[in-house]
Amino acid sequence: MLSDKLEAALNEQMNFELLSAHYYLAMAGYCQEEDLDGFSHFFWVQAEEERFHAEKFYNFINEKGGRAKFGEISKPQNEFESLTEVFETALEHEKEVTRRIYELMDLAQEESEYATVSFLNWFVDEQVEEEDSMEAILNKLNRLSDNSNGLFMLDSELGQRTFTKPQDAEEV
Repeated sequence: MLSDKLEAALNEQMNFELLSAHYYLAMAGYCQEEDLDGFSHFFWVQAEEERFHAEKFYNFINEKGGRAKFGEISKPQNEFESLTEVFETALEHEKEVTRRIYELMDLAQEESEYATVSFLNWFVDEQVEEEDSMEAILNKLNRLSDNSNGLFMLDSELGQRTFTKPQDAEEV
């Protein structure tokens, strides 16, 4: 059984994962308008991944005898000055997700809620990948500068991205 405090914190993170999906769909929309279909697809898949993360929280909360509760989702940033700004924003957002996961881990450890610690370990590992992915693309964009051929190639590469539920992920 989860404490009220931990249940509320897990619910808050579930809602933040849904907010993340909302943010990434807004980024996809920006890229689509800029005729960057591959980048748009990348963020569409990213949003799908964030919804999967929210589902994991939803199921975990309910499995632990709590109740998943949904809150409001705020309006995301829809306008950007450049594609680089989109990825800078995405990277900062992923760093915020990491910070929040760490806070949840601290709370679970304080409460000796080891099932929650085990559950959150998956997200700790996932955030390493998330930050690395955003940073790698941002670095490529910075190196490309005004190279339209390179941008076209990167757009094409990102358009190939797919989302497959991880093998080690619990069923949702």
